[in-house]
Amino acid sequence: MTGDRTAFDLREHTADVAVEATGPTVDAAFAAVADGLAAAMCEDVPETGGDRFPLTVRSEGPEAALFDYLDELIYERDVRGVLPVDNEAAVRRDGDEWVVEASARGVPFADVAGARDVKAVTYSEMELTETAEGWHAYVVFDV
Repeated sequence: MTGDRTAFDLREHTADVAVEATGPTVDAAFAAVADGLAAAMCEDVPETGGDRFPLTVRSEGPEAALFDYLDELIYERDVRGVLPVDNEAAVRRDGDEWVVEASARGVPFADVAGARDVKAVTYSEMELTETAEGWHAYVVFDV
C-alpha cells in the first residue's frame, strides 16, 4: 500500500463528474482517483470514523484495472452502506493480469454530510498515462 498522498481535482463534465488525479506512482494515482470519487460523493469527507476494509480486483490491463477498482468501490459503498475514504492501493502486474490490492476506510452514511449519488464509473474519456513526473489519470463518473 502507498503512503504517498497525491492530488486530485473534480472537473465539471456535462451531467457527469470527472476526477483528474496525479501521483508519483501508479499506486498513488489509483488511490488519488478513489479519493476524488469519495469527494464527489459528499460535501466534506469525514476525517474520522469507520473501519478499514480490503478489496482486490484482477483485470486484463491498467485502464481496466482502474475501472474495475473504482467499480468495486462503488459496489462496496452500496453493499456496506459506507463512503470509502482514505484509499490506499497497490497495483502490480501478474502475468497477463493487472492486480489492485487496496483498502479504504468505510464511513457510515449516517456520519456523512451532504451525501450525493455517483451511479457508476465510465470508460468515457478515461485516461491513465505515465508521465515524467509520475502518473496521470482522468476518469468520468455517471451521476
